[in-house]
Amino acid sequence: MEAVIKTHLLTKRYRRARGISNLSIQVNKGDIYGFIGSNGAGKSTTIRVLLGLIHANAGSAEVFGLDVRRHKREILSDIGYIPSEAAYYPGMRVWDALKMASQFRRLDCALEARRVCGALALDMNRKIDELSFGNKKKLAIALALQHKPSLLILDEATSGLDPLVQKAFWDLMMDRHRAGATIFLSSHVLSEVQQHCTRAAIIREGRLVVEDSVEELSRSSAKRVTLRGCEHLPEDFPGALGITNINRNTSFLFRGDYKQLLRDLQQVEFSDLSITEPDMEEIFLHFYEKGGEQK
Repeated sequence: MEAVIKTHLLTKRYRRARGISNLSIQVNKGDIYGFIGSNGAGKSTTIRVLLGLIHANAGSAEVFGLDVRRHKREILSDIGYIPSEAAYYPGMRVWDALKMASQFRRLDCALEARRVCGALALDMNRKIDELSFGNKKKLAIALALQHKPSLLILDEATSGLDPLVQKAFWDLMMDRHRAGATIFLSSHVLSEVQQHCTRAAIIREGRLVVEDSVEELSRSSAKRVTLRGCEHLPEDFPGALGITNINRNTSFLFRGDYKQLLRDLQQVEFSDLSITEPDMEEIFLHFYEKGGEQK
């Protein structure tokens, strides 16, 4: 596999805030890679190191096989970056920002800029100062896509977009992916990770918890157990995580010996039992509640 992004024991320390510690991940060419974690987990810090905006204290980071500190300009020329919040020069129109960005790259991006803005229903003649947060996010998307980069780094890119625009956004992303682009997606929206990503990593308190294909993560040994007609399940029931009870339906994540589970359930009153694969949110909670990191 050709690595587009590779970090090895990457560490960034701050005086008072948590950064990242010994982070080793690999994003291969053609991946749609989900980078998942709660607020403060280290996602944005990792992205800033990859973009050369800040420097790590230890470890290494490579993009396109090049060191991010020594080859920053070359790397950035083929990256499209969508920040979680974008800031623009005052007094400019949408078209001015797009044209200025293309001139910095010494490219003519007018045709692709119009196509992307059309897909997002973004008026290129509007003043940026007058745009809503969602429309400013649309401009950030257009700026990231107009030069047709081979790597897209998306930091909470769909936040602030309504559902129809989110669909248009993912249509554009999948167009770029079919054209050969690799996508690195930092997201809180676990459903979009499960729907769109091929591989994913979960980061917790600056450390890698797990990295695998989304398919394999979904095959986690943790399963969703639902007991219908169950009035009560002890909080200390063996192997159960996140017990909930709604309308006499008790549900929990279970990781352990299923033969033992069936023996333990003989002491519980219920009318029906189902064991299913968990969704991405449940997988995320499972790994967070485990508290460990990938070995």
